[in-house]
This record gives sequence, structure tokens and C-alpha cells, in this order.
Amino acid sequence: MDVSQLFSQRARAGVDPELAIILAGPPPGTLGMTGGFPNADAFPQEELTEITARLVRDEPGLALQYTASAGIPSFREYLVERTARLQGREPAYEELMVTSGGMECLDLLCRSLLDGGDPVAVEGPTYLGAIMAFRDYGAQVHGVPMDGDGLEVDWLRERLDRGFRPKFLYTIPEFQNPSGRTLSLERRRALIELCRAYGVLIVEDVAYRELSFDGSSLPSLWSLGPDVVVQAGTFSKIFCPGTRLGWAIGPAPLIAQLSSAKGGTDQCAGALGQRMVEEYGRAGLFGKRLPHARALYESHWVALSAALCRHMPEGVAWSEPTGGMFTWLRMPEGLDARSLRPAATEAGVAYVPGAPFYVDGGGANEMRLSFSSLDERSLAVAAERLAGVIEEALSSSATAATAPR
Repeated sequence: MDVSQLFSQRARAGVDPELAIILAGPPPGTLGMTGGFPNADAFPQEELTEITARLVRDEPGLALQYTASAGIPSFREYLVERTARLQGREPAYEELMVTSGGMECLDLLCRSLLDGGDPVAVEGPTYLGAIMAFRDYGAQVHGVPMDGDGLEVDWLRERLDRGFRPKFLYTIPEFQNPSGRTLSLERRRALIELCRAYGVLIVEDVAYRELSFDGSSLPSLWSLGPDVVVQAGTFSKIFCPGTRLGWAIGPAPLIAQLSSAKGGTDQCAGALGQRMVEEYGRAGLFGKRLPHARALYESHWVALSAALCRHMPEGVAWSEPTGGMFTWLRMPEGLDARSLRPAATEAGVAYVPGAPFYVDGGGANEMRLSFSSLDERSLAVAAERLAGVIEEALSSSATAATAPR
């Protein structure tokens, strides 16, 4: 029996090739600046060894059992307290639920809000996994341009004035994946006012919010406009992705619907992970450990930035993140990041081409570089190798342009 003949249209479409490459990891022998994976040195192994052993020993009926779809009550209460402390606004208990990571939150939103053909607005570029999720549910995904200050709110205003009505706007305000950019405070306030005026729901992805190099943060969009924002969060970047744990905060009727939708997927996030994070957080360990992770990623970025400045040929530019895991590199027009990848692999360096991060075209001469996983020395070597590939491509392009025809 050829079971592939039974596959749905969604399954036949398959996973985006670029996402498959990211998840597979870099080819053997290459220095990978591809996936946004947390550095294992930031994982709290010693602390979790003690916490996990205690929970398994003392709480098997809770930590090892099924739980409510919205999450363990004590963990939800902890998340309410943590949100109030970190974001300056306290959600009501019914305005918050637990999810199995940030991606599940996006999937639950799609299940709850999208019908085939519904328009959705995203930043251009934006997170590849979000684009795939929205398209899997039949959405028509539209890009909103960005500049150094993040999403261009005035551009969106013009579109809304002309009748564009997305079901929601998806944005990553801090240290955006893939660009590393941060939405300015002025634009945050303007975006809230604009979406409130036009009745557009904002989906705020805060995956990297707590990874600012200096520990500072701008007000979250949810804290500025809880009536028009649903926040999707994850502990994957600040705790460890193996727990597959996140949260959603938003208007109570929407959270109730997401919780109902979760009953038709995995039914509940893992109870052991919830209790691990709760115990870890109530012991004050986020405050003790996060500075280490921030310093680690900052030192990686400093090393990569210095190497880019030292080796990249003229005409190449990149974003200057103040946190997170990514920088966005732009080559001169005429070079194609996808076409250069075989040469880069041969030179021993891997990156993600920029085009798949756009929904309306563009990005051919751009690429995402992750600095989270490689150490400082390896990042410097990777940047030098990549610069050599780009310089060779520029030289070949110039030769071709001046050759007699």
C-alpha cells in the first residue's frame, strides 16, 4: 500500500526546505550560523537536577500526571505574578494560559481565528515558522516593511486607511527573528493606537524579550494595549527548550477559546515542566541565571561584530542587535544568498538565506546569521570564511560585468 497517496494537501506541501535545513543542523565540517538554538552553557543543569529529583520523589501525583488544559493553577498564578513584575501590568487569572511552547500558541491562534483566505499581516522579514503556520491554515499572508526601528507603522496605516483588514498582525518587537531589530517605543505606542482604531488584533511574540544584553526592556505591546494584544511567550530561550513550555496572555474570551482548542491537540502542557519552571522561578533563579545568558550572547555578538567589521568587503551591511541571537546581513544588489550557499558550505560556513523570511518577495541578497551556539573563536572564523565567499562572488560579478560581449 502506498500510504503517501493518502496524504492531505497540507502534508503534500511539506515543510519549507529552509526550515528543514535549519532543523537538520549544519552540514558536517561547517561552522553553523543557522538555527536560533540556545547555547547549552546557558542551561541550568545543576539547579534542575535537584528540582526535578525532588518533584518526582515528592509530587508524582501532580508533576507526573495530566493536568488542566489551561495549566496547573499554581503555575498560572506564578505566571501572573511574574508578568506583573516584568511587564508592569498584572493579567487576570482568566487572561493567561499555559502552552506547549510559543509555536503551539501560534497554532492555537490559527485554529481559533483563521478561516481559509483570511488575511494576516506580518513583518517583512519575519519568523519562518510563523509564516508556515499561517499558510498551513489557508491564510493570505501580507508583509509589512521594516527599517532600523522595526515595523513601519505609517506604511501599515496607509494600507488600513485604504481598506486592508487583516485578521491579526503578527510581530516580534524585541531582537526580532530574523533581523535582530527592536521596535521603538514611539512606534509601539503608535501601533497600539492604530490597531485599536481599526479593530486589528496584535499577536505579540516575546520569545527574545528577556535577552537584552544590558537587561533593560521597553514596555511590551500587551502592557500598552491589553485590549488589542495577545502575547505569545516561551521559556525555550530563557530556560531550556526541552520543556516545550510557553504561555498566552490576552483578552479572557480569546484565552478561553485557545484553552478549548488545546483540548483538541495535546490537551495539556507537560506537568513536570510546569512545576520545574515554577519551582525554579519562585526560588529566584531566573534573576540569578539570566544575566549569565545575556552576557554569553553579548560576548558572542561582540566577537561576530568585530569579525564582520574586519573582514566583510565594502558594500556589505548588517543589523546591530542589542539582544537576542541574530543579525541580518545584506550583500550588494546582484548577489543571491541561495546561490552562494554551495560555495559557503565548501568554505565551511552555513547561514540561512533571506528570501524565505519574506512573504511578498525580496531578500535575495540578505541572510540571517545566528550567534547563539558557536563560541567566540568559531564565530570569528565563520565570519572570515563567509566574507571570503562574498568577496569572491563580488569579484566574479565585476569580472562578468566588464567582459566583452
